[in-house]
Amino acid sequence: MRFALTEDQIEFRAAVRGLLADTCGPDELRAAWPDAELAGGGPGGGHGRVPGAWSALAEMGVLGVMVSESEGGLGMTEEDLVPLLVEAGWAALPDPLAATAGVSVTLLQQSSATQPLAAQMLSKIAAGQVSLGVAFLDGSVAASHFVPTATSLDQILLCVNGQVHIVAPQEVALTPVQSVDGARDLFSLALTDDLDESTLLLSGEAAQVGTAAAFNFAAVAASAELIGLSRRMLEMTILYATERKQFGVQIGSFQAVKHHLTNASLAVEFSEPLVLRAANSLALGLPQASLHASMAKAKASAAAKAAAAASLQVHGAIGYTVEYDLHLFMKRAWVLAGEFGDSQFHRRRVSAELLAV
Repeated sequence: MRFALTEDQIEFRAAVRGLLADTCGPDELRAAWPDAELAGGGPGGGHGRVPGAWSALAEMGVLGVMVSESEGGLGMTEEDLVPLLVEAGWAALPDPLAATAGVSVTLLQQSSATQPLAAQMLSKIAAGQVSLGVAFLDGSVAASHFVPTATSLDQILLCVNGQVHIVAPQEVALTPVQSVDGARDLFSLALTDDLDESTLLLSGEAAQVGTAAAFNFAAVAASAELIGLSRRMLEMTILYATERKQFGVQIGSFQAVKHHLTNASLAVEFSEPLVLRAANSLALGLPQASLHASMAKAKASAAAKAAAAASLQVHGAIGYTVEYDLHLFMKRAWVLAGEFGDSQFHRRRVSAELLAV
């Protein structure tokens, strides 16, 4: 079984990295924060979006990677989108790329054959006309009441009580939540009224299958972004270690610094094959998809936290300042490491899956 990228996937990934380098730099990330002081600069008043990056990604076809060609997409799979999410992590893109292009598409595809609204939404995703969020309020998975950039979304998919509903942001109660990563513009979601059939997309067994698949993809997508974030933090730290001097020599020449960065880099590189394996299982609909998704998330979360810790330690005092770019990536890594289940949650899930065999 092959867990390396194809030439086409490598070229697509490189194109996305170039696009995000042009449209989603540190200045654009700071502009996405509502609070300019916490962001370490910028205009303030942001809503977790980078408009230039989002429109460019839509034009390149990234939003429609997993949408079928008949609905205006590229007709690709999770294996094609996941490498692009690594690049989104590298850039710390705050926009709901994974939620719109991956998690929402996974749910909408389950009902597109019978629900005209689902098919319509898939076409709009591919055309870059909508952005969507997903909330898991179902006890069958790790519940998440938090939705980033919720007020700027067009629709929110709710996995709740064995059903999947699609609602507009104004149809639910959204409460601002202060997150360590202000670029996410985070909100807590609560239902204001009982949901009815007018918003229902999936129910029964189809909803259970869709919710499980969507949650697995959400975990894998977060893992992919964590790989990109970890590599960005480590590259910044290696560059800093080659420039910073103590006692007249580069700190990167100190054995202790080398060991810290090497151990963190190894953890990240050993995580990526697990993420690619999970993407393969999701694309093929394998029965081990939940197991592989949890293996990927557990490893990627731990690796990202290790990369953040090593980066902060090597940078020293300057790493703690919000004016320094490291915090933009480190804070995103911290929150994604716990989103859709942290390492402990997914290790327990792996144990349960293996014991059930």
